[in-house]
Amino acid sequence: MPNLRDLFKDRELYHVTPSLAVADAARYMSERNVGAVCVLEQNRLVGIFSERDMMKRVIAVHRDPGSTRVAEVMTAKPVVVSIQESCETCLKVMKQAGIRHLPVVDGDKLVGLVSLRDLLQVDLSEKVDQLKLMEDYIHYVPPSKPRL
Repeated sequence: MPNLRDLFKDRELYHVTPSLAVADAARYMSERNVGAVCVLEQNRLVGIFSERDMMKRVIAVHRDPGSTRVAEVMTAKPVVVSIQESCETCLKVMKQAGIRHLPVVDGDKLVGLVSLRDLLQVDLSEKVDQLKLMEDYIHYVPPSKPRL
């Protein structure tokens, strides 16, 4: 599997502030078709806000999304991974932590957010490539030997 650097070429980092209303964060996420966003305060990662946070900490307990702030319901101090890590390592970290999104850092700088879906697409793509190679090998017909 490739490393995370390969996934983050020309990719935008979606983020919100802790003071944003949950309803506005949900709208922002919906418009961008993402399931989670990083929460930044003064360009520093302070948390992650996901669909799961919204469902468990807002909707399920009847909180008002218009008046509840992201800071109140986000996952603070999220697990992060280095951009140097492999996609395989990220899958292991996600499985161990029971999470579906991981902020990715390059040193002290936040560079992106990788999702389980992103990693599974990479894995599927690699498996499709391997299958194609196997099919080509199975259906390979060597050239005929010249007759003497």
